[in-house]
Amino acid sequence: MKKIYIVLIAFALGVALTLALDTVYVRSSQDNSCMSCHVHPDAEASWKQSVHHNGSTGTTTGCAECHLPPEGSSARFFAKMKLGGRDLFSYIFKNKENINWEAKRELQYAGKIVFNESCEKCHENLLPKGVSDDAITAHLYYEENAEKLNLQCISCHLDAGHVIPGYSHSKMNLAPQKKEGKIHEAPATIASFADFEETIPGTAESIVMKAIPGGTFLMGSNENEPLRRDDEGPVRKVTVSSFFMAETEITWDQFWAFYGETMSEGRTPPSKIYANNSRPDVDAVSGPTPPYGAPDQGWGAGSRPAITMQHYAAETFCQWLSLKTGHKYRLPTEAEWEYAVRGGTDTPYWFEGSPKKYSDEGFWRKFSSADTTIIASCAIYSANSGNRTGEPASVAANPFGLKNMLGNVMEYCSDWYAADAYSQMADGAVDPKGPATGTEYVVRGGYYASDAKELRCAARAHTETARWLTTDPQNPKSIWWYSDIKGIGFRVVCEVPEGIY
Repeated sequence: MKKIYIVLIAFALGVALTLALDTVYVRSSQDNSCMSCHVHPDAEASWKQSVHHNGSTGTTTGCAECHLPPEGSSARFFAKMKLGGRDLFSYIFKNKENINWEAKRELQYAGKIVFNESCEKCHENLLPKGVSDDAITAHLYYEENAEKLNLQCISCHLDAGHVIPGYSHSKMNLAPQKKEGKIHEAPATIASFADFEETIPGTAESIVMKAIPGGTFLMGSNENEPLRRDDEGPVRKVTVSSFFMAETEITWDQFWAFYGETMSEGRTPPSKIYANNSRPDVDAVSGPTPPYGAPDQGWGAGSRPAITMQHYAAETFCQWLSLKTGHKYRLPTEAEWEYAVRGGTDTPYWFEGSPKKYSDEGFWRKFSSADTTIIASCAIYSANSGNRTGEPASVAANPFGLKNMLGNVMEYCSDWYAADAYSQMADGAVDPKGPATGTEYVVRGGYYASDAKELRCAARAHTETARWLTTDPQNPKSIWWYSDIKGIGFRVVCEVPEGIY
């Protein structure tokens, strides 16, 4: 009889424990419980402003309905343990003031904490009554390519659960407002090899151009440079001729002046634009079609760098600028870009400091912060950007007077990318232009979300066209705008006119 009592007591305790744990499991998935642990300063407010709380159907979508797999699945239990444990650890041990909240809004992070199967369970009908033609096209594209492209609902609906000011994934249907000011009647006169301010006729825009004297330098990084990559070598002795380079990246004011004059619903084949850039007899260009969403991401336009355009759009801008001014504008070669950013220095950065000292990556960075004393005044990057582009006046210029060569946005070069490009280049090369063919273009300088190691003068990167166009629903995809990269822009080079030394 005693054994029976023990069994009954054990059974009762087991049932009570199970019920208690179930209660904890259920209640810990309720909105109030989530809010008590998550310390994001405006998570609740942005949720209550979103369609998941203020939708037309009157249905409120809670935290767990998006941030956990569907109810009843084993995956929900394991995801809850993993995410809950991580969040609890962060709540107790992490310094909330050091968390980059803006980065948490980005797709790269949000895609890891939103479960697509939960989205699909709630939204079984992707083509409800009243949906726009563009939305139908996008949803059909999603259904046909979701698995192949690893698409998620949140890839296009990033603000569905939490409102993001300025976010949009619909087609822009208005031309940007023109900047007010005196309209320039003539371009600048280049009388000598000195800094000048290019004025763009018919617009209120001008571009400060810095005179970069030619010279010889060592291109790439040696094997002893900390955090280097293999595609940065072997080091080559390279000579570049003199040129003019824009003091900053092309700004939104400047790019919108181009867009407002040339925007179209059609497209000039890229091969023609690239060919035209080497011809003197072209008298017009066809400009960008409207982008999806607000290209400035709601961060503000004006003198911030123009972003999200493709290499083709940057090349077309250069051709337009050449036609407007009569001066030869183009993108810099990779050799010109590295020569310009170094400004006569031969160290990892044009300013003092080691990549290991500035980098925020590595095991020891869990216990101590990287030194930002010098780099933060010279570059807009992951440690000081707030995860968005910044004004050029906020950083110091390099020895050539150029700003934001490192950080803020990655900058296009005219060269095709190849990992072994320097092996193909002859030591002692003069004005090299990179590989003759390729599939992706060189981009340099890192951007606002880059770690300090990616801001080194020799660090190389390249376009990733297919990945950067993942969520573009058009067929064929845009040749003007990227849909999935924000930190990409460009600055221009002006060739020195004949007779000017």
